[in-house]
Amino acid sequence: MPKPGVFDFINKAKWDAWNALGNLPKETARQSYVDLVSSLSSSSTSSSQVKPGADRKQQEYENLVVTSEDGITKIMLNRPTKKNAINTQTYQEFILALKAASKDDSVLTVVTGNGDYYCSGNDLTIFNDITPGGIEEKVKNNIVILRNFVNSFIDFPKPLIAVVNGPAVGIAVTILGLFDAVYASDRATFHTPFSHLGLSPEGCSSYTFPKIMGPAKAIEMLIFGKKLTAGEACAQGLVTEVFPDSTFQKEVWARLKAYSELPANSMRISKQIIRNLEKEKLHAVNAEECTVLQERLLSDECINAAVNFLSRKAKL
Repeated sequence: MPKPGVFDFINKAKWDAWNALGNLPKETARQSYVDLVSSLSSSSTSSSQVKPGADRKQQEYENLVVTSEDGITKIMLNRPTKKNAINTQTYQEFILALKAASKDDSVLTVVTGNGDYYCSGNDLTIFNDITPGGIEEKVKNNIVILRNFVNSFIDFPKPLIAVVNGPAVGIAVTILGLFDAVYASDRATFHTPFSHLGLSPEGCSSYTFPKIMGPAKAIEMLIFGKKLTAGEACAQGLVTEVFPDSTFQKEVWARLKAYSELPANSMRISKQIIRNLEKEKLHAVNAEECTVLQERLLSDECINAAVNFLSRKAKL
């Protein structure tokens, strides 16, 4: 088996893992390697994955479940075996789901996750099978999708609420500054490990986080990668309210149901007044962040950090 190239992140992790298993008994090593490959595969499915239900289903999605009921459109990330990591298709589906939700007859829109995680951030398998000559085109295309994804949140006209049911990482955290309310379980955590991966902030967080929590706390998260508990995130203004996990779903959805009975046009107009003053600024920030991130993704520092990250994961 030839050694994978530097850009083939997943197979590089498998290669490193196989070499690291050399001193283990044969059967133990074989099983450990099989477990690793299974964990890195982007194609696995699980019986825990929610099948789209019959509640006024708007459109079929592979990685989302979108339903509308009682004046609430719910967009649920539905990749529980991947901790709801976001791949290219999920980004594209999210853009379509937000567009549809902006035009349907619901009063508000809710984003949440299926399973133990809210969202574990970007799925690094999106860079699998990239040849050295093809990485620039892949990065460029993904940056265009990311920019459109974030713009969909900036422009969303209705009240947009995050129901954070578990840990949130990366892009799932940075876009929270674009939501109108964030309700979290007390088992949720919030982590933006950009520097660890040689990356830079996105989701307008370079602008929204310092405004929300102050420059010092924002830098601690965005540059130094501090992971916040739900309580810490609430104290710093990123989260609206924290609920005990045992009663989280019941309490939050009772509140959302009450919100959905408020006058729809009044809420839309109020959001427009509050948000429109900064919409142009947010679009500019998003564009600048995406330009910088594209440069970072093509840097040796980022590539080496990604390879090291996957190698460490392979040895666990």
